[in-house]
Amino acid sequence: MLGEGKKIERWKEMETFPHVLQAKFEEVFNNNHSNKGNWQKEVLKNNNPIVLELGCGRGEYSVGLAKHFPEKNFIGIDIKGARIWKGAKQALDQKLSNVFFIRTRIDFINSFFAENEVDELWITFPDPQPQETRERKRLTAPMFMERYKQLLKPNGIIHLKTDNEGFFRYTLEEIERNNYHLIEHTFDLYGEKIETLDPKTQEILSIKTYYENLFSAKGHKIHYLRFRF
Repeated sequence: MLGEGKKIERWKEMETFPHVLQAKFEEVFNNNHSNKGNWQKEVLKNNNPIVLELGCGRGEYSVGLAKHFPEKNFIGIDIKGARIWKGAKQALDQKLSNVFFIRTRIDFINSFFAENEVDELWITFPDPQPQETRERKRLTAPMFMERYKQLLKPNGIIHLKTDNEGFFRYTLEEIERNNYHLIEHTFDLYGEKIETLDPKTQEILSIKTYYENLFSAKGHKIHYLRFRF
């Protein structure tokens, strides 16, 4: 575990990274950030699709996907700056121009992105918030789903990978209850499903986060689904 001094050192170093945004609370609480609606024109400087990774942690998926799809932009979002630093540093060292990171709470996501500005979402191993009293904090709870609807383009895809079966079933129930379109799902991605997919999709889904490797090492099955509104 990193000490407080090391965390502060990494936050300061990230302030020098051109591809990292560490927004102040007052910039986005009940307020729109200046990048909202301007990502392609002003920040990314291209018209390529925008893909978000929510709760990106160390940025393994954002960086991995950026390598696979140079024709897309990937933006990782997390509140833990010391974790983001790892992916941001890797992207910088590898000179990846299509990956960006935002240090903020996911609660503020609509302060950063305008309606129909995002093409795709990845939710990779989020905190499952298993207590019933914390249901509203689950990243597939109704409150968050409504936020995703606002920023996603029509037919935009949402991907979820998790090792928590309770959270996975909860998400499936939310999809069914709201008549969202479930495209694909499996309770055992690497045991029964991945070999049936095309090679490119297999390669993408085989990108593993730090936490996924931990869970897999403990024998946890990895659950995966994708859907659209």
